[in-house]
Amino acid sequence: MKVSFEYGQGLMTAELPDSTDIFIPGQTVPDPPSIPEDQIEAKTLESIRNPMGMEPLSQLAHKGSKVTIIFPDIVKGGVQPTSHRKVSIKLILNELYQAGVEKKDILLICSNGLHRRNTEPELRQILGPELFNQFWYTHQIINHDSEDYDHMVDLGTTDRGDPVLMNKYVYDSDVAILIGHTQGNPYGGYSGGYKHCATGITHWRSIASHHVPQVMHREDFTPVSGKSLMRTKFDEIGQHMEKCMGKKFFCCDAVLDTCSRQIEINSGYAKVMQPHSWITADKRTYVPWAKKKYDVMIFGMPQAFHYGNGMGTNPIMLMQAISAQVIRHKRVMSDNCVIICSSICNGYFHDELWPYLREMYDMFQKDYMNTLPDMNRYGEYFATNQEYIRKYRFCNAFHPFHGFSMISCAHIAEMNTSAIYLCGAEAPGYGRGMGLKTRATIEEALEDAKKKFVGQTPNILALPQTFKLSAVHLMMEGESPEGQGHRDSGCMAHC
Repeated sequence: MKVSFEYGQGLMTAELPDSTDIFIPGQTVPDPPSIPEDQIEAKTLESIRNPMGMEPLSQLAHKGSKVTIIFPDIVKGGVQPTSHRKVSIKLILNELYQAGVEKKDILLICSNGLHRRNTEPELRQILGPELFNQFWYTHQIINHDSEDYDHMVDLGTTDRGDPVLMNKYVYDSDVAILIGHTQGNPYGGYSGGYKHCATGITHWRSIASHHVPQVMHREDFTPVSGKSLMRTKFDEIGQHMEKCMGKKFFCCDAVLDTCSRQIEINSGYAKVMQPHSWITADKRTYVPWAKKKYDVMIFGMPQAFHYGNGMGTNPIMLMQAISAQVIRHKRVMSDNCVIICSSICNGYFHDELWPYLREMYDMFQKDYMNTLPDMNRYGEYFATNQEYIRKYRFCNAFHPFHGFSMISCAHIAEMNTSAIYLCGAEAPGYGRGMGLKTRATIEEALEDAKKKFVGQTPNILALPQTFKLSAVHLMMEGESPEGQGHRDSGCMAHC
């Protein structure tokens, strides 16, 4: 059979055995039905007015209240006219105005965390022209800046000892509203909930307590689950913020489908709302589909996706993307599984977006750097590099410590596979410098893998559109979803 995979700005077609299984999110196994467009506003408003575990906005806010509305950056969530951000923020504003809050006392904050600051056109795209025009020209839409120490507050540490620094605008506000997405994420199971505040409005030292090898290379991290130490740390950091602020975050999270449409809306206190929202999200995200374990997993990589243009060509970023698929799908991979991935890998690092990754890549080639975790000792060196920080603050670049979360993740593919083949690389040395085998075509890679690792009749899983659609977490048929929605809402994992 012929199957086409993403490759640069086009496709690479491969001739695969007829026994190959194909999985496409939302198509092979349909998502739960999304809310009809003409009902989205009503369902969202119903959720906002009936929050779980806390008072509604009509009681939390009043004239004179300072309000922050924190929304995710452009990486996730969709930008269609009925997207969760656009709908929920508009309805929340109406609730605040009815409670007496004045427009001048509201600040909209893009929770980009260590991601690059979103540009003016992107913020317009995220919020829509109506919301954007209302707040942009009065300087009431900002990106979180984790290096703006005049507007950060140090909250000490959690009971576990993890540092917590957070956005001071949020800390000082009377009402802090988190707009989130309950969408499958290899880092802790789902976006939204406490993950939103623990990563989106904090500081690299907080993120260095969980986006590091000693957390990400544990057995509870791969395959993805809502019970990992990383997820526990998100919850602890978010609840420490609430304790120090003396108030709960008001969350409004949407369970999203493959096309970022709302399946369900949940609002309220994250400690109560988050596990409830995972019950529905599990049905869409953890998919018990596979009848056998796979010896070969094949997918392709476009040049631009997720974190930006160049993610599918920058050698460190493409390794993170490969590892993310391992984290999601490890349950259906055999112990000797081989990954085959198409990527043009042409030497395009996109230095403006990731100004530090070329230096990291060069350092990895030297000085006893045998595996990616060996790089972790340079984390603080990069994270405090003032020129890289200036580019994060003023040039829409990613924060330099973000590269270390990518490196920590990138090693997971090597930990859990027999080999990784990169196919079609225009500058294959960059792939080889990351420990990958390089071949011209998917067919050549498959023949080599048969000879060396998986035998002549491997079970093959093809994953076309892997990076074009919101991914799922594949499971074996009959397995139960691993999300926290199936756990008592008052229970916290302790590791």
